[in-house]
Amino acid sequence: MPPSPTGDAEAPLLLVGGGLANGLIAWRLAETRPEIPVRVLEAADRLGGVHTWSFFQADLTEGQRAWIDPLIAHRWPGYEVRFPSHSRRLTTPYASVTAERFHQRLIERLGHRVTLGAKVATVTADHVVLGSGETLRGRAVIDGRGPGATPDLALGFQKFVGQEWRLARPHGLTQPIVMDATVSQEDGYRFVYVLPFDDRTVLVEDTRYTDGDALDAEAYREGVRRWLSDAGWAPETLIREEHGVLPVALDGDLEAHWDRQDAAALAGLRAGLFHPTTGYSLPDAVRAADLIAALPVIDAATVSAALRDHALRLWRERAFYRLLNRMLFRAAAPDQRRRILERFYRLPQPLIERFYAGRATLGDKARILAGKPPVPISRALACLPERGAAPRSVA
Repeated sequence: MPPSPTGDAEAPLLLVGGGLANGLIAWRLAETRPEIPVRVLEAADRLGGVHTWSFFQADLTEGQRAWIDPLIAHRWPGYEVRFPSHSRRLTTPYASVTAERFHQRLIERLGHRVTLGAKVATVTADHVVLGSGETLRGRAVIDGRGPGATPDLALGFQKFVGQEWRLARPHGLTQPIVMDATVSQEDGYRFVYVLPFDDRTVLVEDTRYTDGDALDAEAYREGVRRWLSDAGWAPETLIREEHGVLPVALDGDLEAHWDRQDAAALAGLRAGLFHPTTGYSLPDAVRAADLIAALPVIDAATVSAALRDHALRLWRERAFYRLLNRMLFRAAAPDQRRRILERFYRLPQPLIERFYAGRATLGDKARILAGKPPVPISRALACLPERGAAPRSVA
């Protein structure tokens, strides 16, 4: 384990939280501006927790894919989706970063700049106080400890439990199943997500879009077990389990959310930097890392303003996605939400790629909304205005 920080130590940039967003900032700075000392403070005993982060090739530029390449653990030439009325194979390449590889590569690159087991008591714009009372000072601090309280945002949730299994026999799957929505629709829109890591190793996630953020992990584990049984796959060894509750943005005031967080700059989910519909955060984390690496100076005011302006700009640009999310969560009955995604996956592949990349064109938006909506028209129209955060029901 790298050495513990010392009292009153100083580094130009302190990164609180060693998850995806801060890890990529540290990685990018080490690659492009190694003269800037960075300290990563992670409360756990490893970086990245227990996660798998995935993205579509079209989500990133060629240059971004190049610099993140050492972190990628698995790649596939395409993926498939399954719905009751149709299945489809798409040729958009897909890739995943595992927490294991993420931790390994960052420790190799950053070494003593990573402090594990660092419990943080106080975070400010220019210093951090550890639980031990030690103080670390820097010209800037970025808080990337994952989502916090969001009273200014109305959210739905994408919840999942994933299990990585070693199977008794080869599974025969050659590419991911990003959505198998042929399963029973429990708790809202439900699908199973499958990543084949090798011919006998798979990650199978039971995923549900629900109104509340409570996660009944055992119910999701049972969903994984049922899917494995229905697929005829014989699980032999459970390698690991991961779970999560990702935000789905419906409405709200991100500027007010940032105003509440006046102690330090924000990154990742805490900053509102995630795809509003899918909850995917890797593409936004890559862009934020490029943003920080390009700053002429690293100080509290510059870093905070850059990340805030970036997050608010994306929030404004992605209003259409929040509209679709409101239709999904507020206009569609929970057991009918699948129809919206089923319809979406009949659209042309380039449109689907632009949608996931957050670059839907005006023509794409018109195409998505064209025709009779798969929800009651009166309820769809009621979703048009964005009124700010509203009370959330709890599952």
